Amino acid sequence: MAATNTASDSPVSSAGIAAALSRAIHEHRLAPGTKLGEDDLSDIYGVSRTIVRAALQSLAHQQVVEIKRNRGAFVAQPSLTEAHEVFEARELLEPRTARSAALRAKPADIDVLQAHILQEHSALDAGDRGRALFLSGQFHLEIARIAGQQTITDMVNVLIARSSLIIALYWRRESALCESQAHHALIKAIADKDGDRAEELMQSHLVDLHSALNLHEMPAVVQDLKQMLLSGDSG
Repeated sequence: MAATNTASDSPVSSAGIAAALSRAIHEHRLAPGTKLGEDDLSDIYGVSRTIVRAALQSLAHQQVVEIKRNRGAFVAQPSLTEAHEVFEARELLEPRTARSAALRAKPADIDVLQAHILQEHSALDAGDRGRALFLSGQFHLEIARIAGQQTITDMVNVLIARSSLIIALYWRRESALCESQAHHALIKAIADKDGDRAEELMQSHLVDLHSALNLHEMPAVVQDLKQMLLSGDSG
């Protein structure tokens, strides 16, 4: 669920607001370091600060928001060390998950993965790189779901959310977002039930993403919270 600018459509529960903020972070509408003021969010969503606070606590548990004593909540800013650790963790978990998915996938699962790629291409064609990035993350989550490993899926979900922050801070090769051949090849390996190939492709894909990080530069943060949340409603 994304943030909207009409009261009737706005999320009114803490879970709904957490989902909307998470989506905005994934899509790079909320930059790392952005202050998430309770009063601002209460006004944007038309809810009490208590509901907003619960949403922020949930996101802090997922490590995509940092709550600083006497300063408030901010979109997390992973350090250089954390950036390496997150991608190294993904490189350990997701290749084996891809192998398991290849052994378990049904035709309907392949259809879901294909649909993700079509949506990702559509977002790229429309110039919406934030949505394309979000869909790319969802593609990886779908593979974990197909593997039927809920504990690992939960871990991958957190790692992908943190990856979005890392990419926002340290991405240096924007063209890598358009390198969709890795996803196409993964789908083929999974459809062919080739576990070895799926594992190999996922490993190579994640190493390539890791290598696309510039672990030196940190861009300035834009602080117009309302504009960032309400400008990117993609449904």
